[in-house]
Order: sequence, then C-alpha cells, then structure tokens
Amino acid sequence: MSKDIKALKIYYVYILECSDASYYIGITSNLSKRLYEHNRGVDISSYTYSRKPVQLKWYAEFTDVNLAIEKEKQLKGWSRRKKKALIDKDWEKLIQFSKNYTEFGKGG
Repeated sequence: MSKDIKALKIYYVYILECSDASYYIGITSNLSKRLYEHNRGVDISSYTYSRKPVQLKWYAEFTDVNLAIEKEKQLKGWSRRKKKALIDKDWEKLIQFSKNYTEFGKGG
C-alpha cells in the first residue's frame, strides 16, 4: 500500500432509544465515545441528558461526511413507525410506511 493513501475516516449515523422510549438521531466519528457521552450526561442542554440511560438501536457507517449528514436529516424527518421498522429490519413495513404516508400519517 502506498504511503500517500490515508485511512478513510468513518462517520456514523445512529439511532438511540432513550429511557422515555423516544428516539434520538445523531452523527459522530466515534460511536463508542459518543454513546458513552450520551449515557454519562456530558452536556446538560442535550436532548438525551434527562432521558438516560440511552441504548444504541441502529447505526450506519459512511466514508463521506456529506452523505452521513444527509442520512441524519432524512431519518430525523421520518415517523416513529418508520424508524422502528428500520431498527427492526422490517423492510415490508418500512416500504409500506414510505408509500402510504397519507394513510398512516406521521405519528405513532
């Protein structure tokens, strides 16, 4: 391998389930450190601070930070049902909730 090749930086988009059963979606370059920070309560103003403990439910890896940011924004716009279908790897429901937005609505 050439000396000129740099190691690719990995970015993670992740979904946490909080103690109140809500979901938190974030992006980081160090998933284990970020999960620790969420559970430790480093930032009192963060969404997860008063919702500890949190549990990692899903994540995806990206080598392009712009694609990671795009995915984070996309997931934040999804309904709870659609996020749960992704977490559960229930592809049929994920497709169903994507196609039938007006029937199933954004909630739930």
